[in-house]
Amino acid sequence: MITGAAPINNEVKKFFKIVIGAPLIEAYGQTECSGVCNYVHVKDPTDGHVGGPAVNNEIMVEDVPSMNYTHTDKEGVRGEVCVRGYNIMAGYYKMLKKTAETVDEEGWLHTGDIGVILPNGSLKIIDRKKNLFKL
Repeated sequence: MITGAAPINNEVKKFFKIVIGAPLIEAYGQTECSGVCNYVHVKDPTDGHVGGPAVNNEIMVEDVPSMNYTHTDKEGVRGEVCVRGYNIMAGYYKMLKKTAETVDEEGWLHTGDIGVILPNGSLKIIDRKKNLFKL
């Protein structure tokens, strides 16, 4: 089974693994990259991350100084998650400005998610660049 709509609670993940008797793989992606960009390997025993990049992707994090996320952070390499690969969209239909804001000249899709690269190379999503709700 694969889950990827939102982070899954570790207890819920363990419950499903026991009840269903099948591996539960956590994945990360979005429509603009044809679904999956990262996924946790089926034999990875660790929790709290979305794994490494799929074979067709490159992943990087770009500094977001306004939110104090940089590649020099003590907590690890942190910033906006960017994805590049053959699965990245060509653009939004008849929306050139929106496309240019989302995919840069080098082909990097700027996801709007904030992530940290863990020591084992896995990606952990920790924030959003633009929050959906304002209080």
